[in-house]
Amino acid sequence: MKTIATLIFVLFISLAAQAQNATEEVKVDTVEMTSTTATEKEDVTIETNNEVARLYKFANSRIKKALSFATKKNKAKMA
Repeated sequence: MKTIATLIFVLFISLAAQAQNATEEVKVDTVEMTSTTATEKEDVTIETNNEVARLYKFANSRIKKALSFATKKNKAKMA
């Protein structure tokens, strides 16, 4: 009974899908637009800064070194 109902349902859905009217493709008229850029002359000042930046080979090397300290009490003892 269940399989018969399933087959009828599938046939009904497929017939309903085929009965749809196919709409024709609507062609769209394309409009060609031109773009214009307004260029205004502005006074541009270039600043030259002679600043020094330090580069480290490893990121956060000072922080990692400070956090990885070990004391004598951290060592394991033989029982």
